[in-house]
Amino acid sequence: MTPGGPPGAAAERDLGAFSEPIFVFGGPCSNLEATTAVLAEARRRGFPPARTLCTGDVVAYCADAQATVDAVRAAGVHVVMGNCEESLGFDKADCGCGFPQGSTCDRLAGQWFAYARATLDDGARAWMRALPRRLRLTLNARRLAVIHGGGDDIARYVFASTAAQDKAAELDRLDADGVIGGHAGLPFTDLVDGRLWHNAGSVGLPANDGTPRAWFSVLAPLGDGIAVTHHPLDYDHARAAAKMRAAGLPAAYAQTLEDGLWPDMRVLPEPERRLRAHPLTPAAVHWSAPGRRAAR
Repeated sequence: MTPGGPPGAAAERDLGAFSEPIFVFGGPCSNLEATTAVLAEARRRGFPPARTLCTGDVVAYCADAQATVDAVRAAGVHVVMGNCEESLGFDKADCGCGFPQGSTCDRLAGQWFAYARATLDDGARAWMRALPRRLRLTLNARRLAVIHGGGDDIARYVFASTAAQDKAAELDRLDADGVIGGHAGLPFTDLVDGRLWHNAGSVGLPANDGTPRAWFSVLAPLGDGIAVTHHPLDYDHARAAAKMRAAGLPAAYAQTLEDGLWPDMRVLPEPERRLRAHPLTPAAVHWSAPGRRAAR
């Protein structure tokens, strides 16, 4: 069992070696419209389930907890356990999101978490409990660890502005050339002394950039390295927001789906707060041989 995980939680699963590109998305967050759109996009681009990864939090803010789980399970993609899967699967008292106590997100979390608990069936909870807390894979000879938050802390927030030494320490603990992470909700790719920290962002909630877009990413072998590209995703966010309001879920998050702005930024470091309402244009990164800083 991974340190910090509940009894019965799977530590990790090794997916083996890949020589073709992989498709990555995170945070479906009970948003069925975004989830079906991103799964369709993966299929449209020719990615089979074996090369499609989800970084967790399949269930969270939005109105279709059960249907979103069903869609992800039916797709057969690889999923790493998020803090929401841990909390719901093991029947914890709250989502374990790590929101600052007393913040707007902390207060609203009680509402959507209770809704999710009430609408999930036993099969969904059993599936959540069986998810690995970490995936391992090799892509173009790079050893990658797929996690939700941090290596030991499933709800750790790691952002682009998180100190390089903190990322390096996580990479050391994970014994990996690179990390594919989730939880933070913002897409970014960072290189730390030749090693990778990558977050595909979220499909279930927008990236606080003033647009309703969702995000996914593709990691593709390129020469002696890996090309990492971020991609926006349009979907029927108006329908997803309307379903939230009809279900009596927090109106603040329904509005987030429409205006692309988070209702509370207290989880964000100051550099990320300054990016609020600025449409994102994440640059492609060529991650060259480990130990050599790649040019952006």
